Amino acid sequence: MGLHDGRAPAGLSGFAAHWRRLVAHEGFVPMDTDDLDALLRRLTDRLAAAAHAEPFDPRAAGEVGSALVEAHLTEPAVLAATITLIGTDLPAAAGAAAGRRVVEIQAAVAAGYAAAIRAATMTEQELLGKAVLSAHASAERALRSSEARLRALFDGAAIGIGISTMDGRIVQVNQAFADLLGYTREEMCDLLVPQLSHPDDPPEMWKLYEALIGGEYDHVRMEKAYYRKDHAVVWTDLTVSLIRDEAGRPEFTIAMVQDITDRRRLKHRLEHQATHDPLTGLPNRTMVGDQLDRIFATTDPDARVGLCYLDLDGFKRVNDTLGHQIGDELLVAVAQRLRECAADFRQLAGRMSGDEFVLLIERSSGPEQLTALAEKTLAALAEPYQLGQHRMRVSASIGVVESNVHETSAAELMKAADLTLYVAKSEGRSRFVMYDAARNARQAARYALAAALPDALDRREFSLVYQPLVTLADQRLTGVEALLRWQHPVLGELAPDAFITLAEETGIIVPLGRWVLEEACAQAADWARQFPELQLSVSVNITVSQAHEPALPDEVEGILARTGLDPSLLVLELTESAIMDANGPLQALASLADRGIRIAIDDFGTGYSNFAYLRRLPVHTLKLAGPFVDGLRDPAGGDSVDERIVETIIRLAHAIGISVTAEAVETRLQAERLRALGCDTGQGWLFARPLPPAEMTELLRRSAPAAG
Repeated sequence: MGLHDGRAPAGLSGFAAHWRRLVAHEGFVPMDTDDLDALLRRLTDRLAAAAHAEPFDPRAAGEVGSALVEAHLTEPAVLAATITLIGTDLPAAAGAAAGRRVVEIQAAVAAGYAAAIRAATMTEQELLGKAVLSAHASAERALRSSEARLRALFDGAAIGIGISTMDGRIVQVNQAFADLLGYTREEMCDLLVPQLSHPDDPPEMWKLYEALIGGEYDHVRMEKAYYRKDHAVVWTDLTVSLIRDEAGRPEFTIAMVQDITDRRRLKHRLEHQATHDPLTGLPNRTMVGDQLDRIFATTDPDARVGLCYLDLDGFKRVNDTLGHQIGDELLVAVAQRLRECAADFRQLAGRMSGDEFVLLIERSSGPEQLTALAEKTLAALAEPYQLGQHRMRVSASIGVVESNVHETSAAELMKAADLTLYVAKSEGRSRFVMYDAARNARQAARYALAAALPDALDRREFSLVYQPLVTLADQRLTGVEALLRWQHPVLGELAPDAFITLAEETGIIVPLGRWVLEEACAQAADWARQFPELQLSVSVNITVSQAHEPALPDEVEGILARTGLDPSLLVLELTESAIMDANGPLQALASLADRGIRIAIDDFGTGYSNFAYLRRLPVHTLKLAGPFVDGLRDPAGGDSVDERIVETIIRLAHAIGISVTAEAVETRLQAERLRALGCDTGQGWLFARPLPPAEMTELLRRSAPAAG
């Protein structure tokens, strides 16, 4: 029965039962079935507890490996079966939490098992060593009397043992050592110790050996690789002890070796899993970070490093339309092309996450090398992909950074590359952009603002100011526009131009807009109660994202109900481009207008300006864009183009029953000309700057008698 035969058992009891069957299958079990069941149930509970422990400490799972050795379940196949079972069945048995921790639990179990085996081996080695030393140091008569016992111990030991002279001649080995290396015992006695060297032997190993036979040490221990007779490689835990003669002079060395090949392979497999992406096989974020740390640790003052940070344009669309399997196949194909692009031995291709990859160049020769690599990469990735029956093309955007190692840090390099990638995306995609310090400083500031927006809303750092709207015919205050301000703790007061676009990009605009609407309506309702004779309206800007929210009409109605504001006193302002969009929020606007809420088009004249379309919309007011009003500043007067445009807009708007408000009115001359042209209301610094609620209340108090 194989490790994966049948379905994985469900629950902890099923896990333990599956474990018992595997252990019983893999070799001799030195206990009865009931004792084995009880042991494995206890160990299963330990694994589950380790998987769910908070804080998580994988070392607790090491007790499971130790317990297997203590129970004499020391067949290598038992450990292999246990590690495999943990990887396949533990997440299902112990819950989703185990899935994220299973690799560390596997490593801890293997480490605990290895530590227990090593401790047991060391104990056995110590006993053997003492016996051998005692035998060789004793008189010939004592040696003959104990030779039978020593021979049995030597020949029957499970670990390999070899004895050699000071000149490196192997004089005796046991069967376990001969079997480990694939020789007969006689063949091994024809070898010299240096003939058992391996290319992976560290240089200090042979220095230690020379010091040992010189009498400087009594024993040394290390991990060593041997070539078997069939040229296969076996890794061992090697301990070499010195045997001295009666005068204390070095006479023999005794080597004890334990096969750790399977354990080492497991260790390397777990290390590979921890540092490589399981889908593409590329180095993962952890390994890329380790490589950067190594590069930045150099003492070479001229060392340079380059980084291309890239992601695929429109990859989400592939997943959404063709499915995640095709998306994964595409990522694998992209990874292979990136490997080919990073062909130099000082170049590394890695996957950071999702569809984000990096190309890292150690000891780059300058920006030109990075530019060439980026161009090569864009061209390679743009070639068509054939994934099953699907043929497709994808493009990528790349942020490129190249720097002297001692002028930055690994974290700053990655941050700069990420920001530069964002610039490449925003400039149209399918391109690379080189790092520019000034531009990236601006971009970093935008990132910082975007990141601070959600918390700013929670901390109530936003506030509203109000700018009056007056009738141009008699200068009567008829409404206010609510304008948003951000009291940033570091940058001070910020106007919407500094952060509204970021709020749109991050999605915070919807809750922020909801807060603005509720705050403005609550304030307007309070003013309506204090100054009912004014019939003061409040205008609130609605962004495109808000306007496309299906729940907008119901949200507005709920806000009006909570605040007590008359719907006729609420004006919702949208930009011309948003309201004229063929896919715009017409149904929502019509629903709002049916409830008595007025709709205004902000900055009219900068977009479509389509009156034929406008007459079919539920719009009550046009707000003339500032540039048209600015054109009316000329004291010489005359029949200017701006004046004719403004007059035409006002006449057409009035013809279809829409009032007109002029924005950015700053001079008395502008106000007089707008009044003469028939403009209904004006707004601007001529009448008042935006005021906080308390100052606006005082202005309304002074205006109320005149309104009465």
